[in-house]
Amino acid sequence: MTPNHGFDPDHATSKERLRLWLRFLKASRMIESQLRENLRSEFASTLPRFDVMAALSRSENGLKMSQISGMLRVSNGNITGIVDRLAEDGAVVRVPVPGDRRASLVRLTKRGREEFETQAAAHEAWIDQMLADFSARECVDIAARFDTLVASLGEADE
Repeated sequence: MTPNHGFDPDHATSKERLRLWLRFLKASRMIESQLRENLRSEFASTLPRFDVMAALSRSENGLKMSQISGMLRVSNGNITGIVDRLAEDGAVVRVPVPGDRRASLVRLTKRGREEFETQAAAHEAWIDQMLADFSARECVDIAARFDTLVASLGEADE
């Protein structure tokens, strides 16, 4: 352990990385809070509902509940309630999986796809506005750095 007296460049780097993490976290929470508010006020919807619809929009054949929960990193129980409400609203249907009586695929309906497309366009515009201070080049560079970070964290998990 390094004594507290004198300058330790490794300690200074560690502190700067901690500050960077706290800034990431603050920015992420602020953006997420604004997205939640915008979805609520403009579409009477929620971010989890949007996230489920986004996952389903990427799979035309539908997804099992376990696949949705895996993609979103939440429990099956959380997904079940959201899917139930989406089904009640006519935004999704459950389709039996051939050969597996207990499983079903969840798919967006035409109405659900249209609803999601409208919300996704608004979501993109909100993000564009919130990140307007970043140039396209800065976005590409920062995204590449995040990709590197995610890859290194993924390696650490193994």
